[in-house]
Amino acid sequence: MLIKLWNWEKNWVCQQVFEGHTHYVMEVKVNPKDNNTFASASLDKTVKVWQLGSAQPNFTLEGHEKGVNCVDYYMGGDKPYLISGADDRMVKIWDYQNKTCVQTLEGHAQNIASVSFHPELPIILTGSEDGTVKIWHANTYRLETTLNYGLERVWSIGVLRGSNNVALGYDEGAILIKLGREEPAMSMDAGGKIIWAKHSELQQASLKALEKEEIQDGERLPLAVKDMGSCEVYPQTVQHNPNGRFVVVCGDGEYIIYTAMALRNKSFGSAQEFVWAADSSEYAVRESSSSIKLFKNFKERKSFKPEFGAENIFGGALLGVKSVSGLAFYDWETQELVRRIEIQPRAVYWSETGELCCIVTDESYFVLKYQPDAVAAAAENPEKITEDGIEDAFDVLGEVSETVKTGLWVGDCFIYTNSVNRLNYYVGGEIVTVSHLDRTMYLLGYIPQDNRLYLGDKELNVVSFQLLLSVLEYQTAVMRRDFDTADRVLPTVPKEQRTRVAHFLEKQGFKKQALAVSSDAEHKFDLAIQLGDLENAYNLAKESASEQKWKQLAELATSQAKFELAQQCLHEAQDHGGLLLLATAAGNADMVTKLGIQADQAGKHNVSFLSYFLLGDLERCLEILLASNRVPEAAFFARTYLPSEISRVVELWRVQLGKVNEKAGQSLADPKDYANLFPDYAASLQAQQMLAGERTKVIPAEDWKDIMANYERKPLEELNALADEEDLIDEPLDDKDHPIAGAVEEELEGGEPSKPEEVVAGITTEDLEAELEMDLDNLKLDDIDTTDVNLDDEELLED
Repeated sequence: MLIKLWNWEKNWVCQQVFEGHTHYVMEVKVNPKDNNTFASASLDKTVKVWQLGSAQPNFTLEGHEKGVNCVDYYMGGDKPYLISGADDRMVKIWDYQNKTCVQTLEGHAQNIASVSFHPELPIILTGSEDGTVKIWHANTYRLETTLNYGLERVWSIGVLRGSNNVALGYDEGAILIKLGREEPAMSMDAGGKIIWAKHSELQQASLKALEKEEIQDGERLPLAVKDMGSCEVYPQTVQHNPNGRFVVVCGDGEYIIYTAMALRNKSFGSAQEFVWAADSSEYAVRESSSSIKLFKNFKERKSFKPEFGAENIFGGALLGVKSVSGLAFYDWETQELVRRIEIQPRAVYWSETGELCCIVTDESYFVLKYQPDAVAAAAENPEKITEDGIEDAFDVLGEVSETVKTGLWVGDCFIYTNSVNRLNYYVGGEIVTVSHLDRTMYLLGYIPQDNRLYLGDKELNVVSFQLLLSVLEYQTAVMRRDFDTADRVLPTVPKEQRTRVAHFLEKQGFKKQALAVSSDAEHKFDLAIQLGDLENAYNLAKESASEQKWKQLAELATSQAKFELAQQCLHEAQDHGGLLLLATAAGNADMVTKLGIQADQAGKHNVSFLSYFLLGDLERCLEILLASNRVPEAAFFARTYLPSEISRVVELWRVQLGKVNEKAGQSLADPKDYANLFPDYAASLQAQQMLAGERTKVIPAEDWKDIMANYERKPLEELNALADEEDLIDEPLDDKDHPIAGAVEEELEGGEPSKPEEVVAGITTEDLEAELEMDLDNLKLDDIDTTDVNLDDEELLED
């Protein structure tokens, strides 16, 4: 029954006690407009208003039939109102200056537990033990909606100044909801005058007084705000007409048209929605879900009922009507159906010329081109008109999977903000990002003289971003294929914007023009390559000295059979592999020779080895393998091509392998010591001499058909065949070329006896085998890595 005032700055000392209620006090609220007064609700059926410092209440408000549970103050400056809720299931609105009840709200089925005036929206929220929250209009006291989330009784409602969020507390949990429109009620005309609604007040600001040179992108503009007056309805939308002379305010199911300069009432009426036509003197209102009225010069001209109803309407060059069947476009003059499209739009934006239209849905947007000639032709030929209107009325230019929040047209460029707070524009299929926004913002308009785009947020702050008109005009001219205008506008485009324009031209397929416009060397080189422009590409590659660019240019030159240029480019790129391919394809031995030397000097051993190998310089190939420390490969190479070098290479291999494992190194056999382990070794030395003579000969390329391929040749067999021919030649013949009997025997008898095959250089085969067995006995097998040997291999067992 008591109310106590505690001072937390003085260690929570009780500063005052207020007595007067005769039952429990349920809630206390401080007056937001006068912090020295407060109101209290009590189960004694009264609401009392108190003054700090006074022990007695200023006055008592009586009217509830049962105990009062909750109380709240109206936060606006125009009404001295209190609201209270009680166990009699009634909500009462009080004028605390006149101390009278101005309205009683009925509808709840149980005790009222919480009431609240919303600080931002013209609504009253009431919560009851019946489990519902009811939302009432603060001016008309009409019940707008009832919320029931099935969480049993409602106990509290929390609101926050500057936000549309509302918190609801129940027996079984809490819920946070968002009420009203996020988009602020504000509009800007073509001259830069902005009108917005702050609660029920209309305010005006002008951009003309700003120093445009000092404006930074994304920074809040220091606008001088002027109050225009109070509006008779609570504004939900504010919208200038196309010429900016009038502004319409919509809210509470009504519209009022004011003069934009002095806010004089020009016209009004009831409307759920209001849209302007492209003609500033025409507009339409949607009175209900089935009726639309059209006006011209503020006089009603026509009323019609669309076939499938009207959930929303959209203004512009044609009147758009959304229904369950989709979007229908009607002619403003005749109200005839132009085209019905099966789509559920959220917004429709028309360009100033009426040629382009953007239809926005929840998940994407479509850019269409309106064809008035096709519509006019169909009007003369009714057979072309179907139940969905004229099929050729629109051409689809593009579809983008992106959620648009707000948008507008500048020329043929559609500028918009999206769901992830990016400021983009769409032109000719290309999307360009102007800026990443740090919060949700809404487009107000574009001022061509300032080259700036203006946006506002829900706190009524205005920011701007630079968007050059010359760039937009150039892109618009290109889209319209008006290249004379484009050439005239191009000099006005700043150099730092040229590359952006060039990318746009490239995307439209005008690569030659893009090459002339671009100021980015990388982009210009890419375009030159795409166009096959060797001269420009060569100059750009020379300036950049980029290895990658030289390679790209070499590829292009090769494709155009410019082999000298290709060779130069490959040299510049130090692309030895490419040079080898070019040299071998051309059959240029001199070039291969030079390449071998250059690659060797550059440490490109693979290329130099292959170059010398193709030239037949096997000795140089062996030296390259040795120089690159590829001794094992050198040994096998020598065994295959240069058997006379085996001993030298094996000795080097022994030294190298001995550093890892001495026994393994000593186990390497040299053919001069173990001739029996190298069958046909002597013959291979003779084959080497035979083939060395062949390599010195130059064979014309035209003889390639008559020459056996190297991989098909068997040098040892060729050598044996050659030896047989020489034996026949050396055999003594008579005068008739017949062999002379006994001549060979006599030669052998008279000469020195030949040594047995088993004795070589005074050492018998048995001696060699005994020495090898001794070496093998001293060899420790544990030191040898046999991980790659399959000891179960049947072939090894057979050996």
